[in-house]
Amino acid sequence: MFSGSIPALVTPFDDQGDHVGGAFDEAKFRDFVEWQISEGSTALVACGTTGEAATMPKDEHFHVVRVCVDQARGRVPVIAGAGSNDTIVAIENLKAAQEAGADAALMVPPYYNRPSQEGIARHFAELAKSAPLPIVLYNVPGRTVTDIQPSTLIRIVQDAPDIFVGVKDASGALPRVAHHRAALGPDFCQLSGNDDLALAFNAMGGVGCISVTANVAPRLCAEFQAACAAGDGARALELHDRLFPLHEAMFADASPGPVKYAVSRILSHFPQGVRLPMTWPSEAARAQVDAALAHAGLI
Repeated sequence: MFSGSIPALVTPFDDQGDHVGGAFDEAKFRDFVEWQISEGSTALVACGTTGEAATMPKDEHFHVVRVCVDQARGRVPVIAGAGSNDTIVAIENLKAAQEAGADAALMVPPYYNRPSQEGIARHFAELAKSAPLPIVLYNVPGRTVTDIQPSTLIRIVQDAPDIFVGVKDASGALPRVAHHRAALGPDFCQLSGNDDLALAFNAMGGVGCISVTANVAPRLCAEFQAACAAGDGARALELHDRLFPLHEAMFADASPGPVKYAVSRILSHFPQGVRLPMTWPSEAARAQVDAALAHAGLI
């Protein structure tokens, strides 16, 4: 259902001084979505981690999703971040994502609560009972402290294959690609959640990446994914090497500070606001981003 380069979109917020983010800048977001599509992004994630969804009230969160859908106009699918550590709230979020027009929802397992594997499986089974749109599982244990083990993920998908259409795997455990592929087949959509591992992830059977770097270098990331899909290993490796310092620089400080700084270097009109508790990146991080942008030939 999804493949290629899929940016986890940053959300532009007005700069309220010292880069503390204020109101959502809808006009700039529409321009940003348009640029992403024109540069070759194959789908869009609205209100994911990089989009600072954790700082948004529900009404604002799904307003941003609705704006993204409206601007995309069906040219590429829109995946709405909609996860929660409360199963009841996650069900409500799925309905809100559907009402906003999203094509699918990106759902993390419950965070903070630290449920067992049984709890994770039952959480997603409950979502599947009345899910109004397809779900891409999002496994990011570095943030959630909850890891969907391969056997659990396989169980979740096999119990509702029409609902759970793919995974964004940010576990960093590459053998899982093979485990998932062996049990679920090549049609189950495996997307890397780590830009720096996307080359190896695709070689093992992945079909794309939900990317931070694509916010900054959408055309290069799209070309990289196209080379992987075409089996052009030499071109894919060339682009990987060109982008690798940028992949690392995106996390030179707490995300999304570095990526918002990088976007502001590429698109001079882009607002620099980030919402507390996230902060503008340090001078050292900004220098690392600048060097990586230069290495990639973007500045």
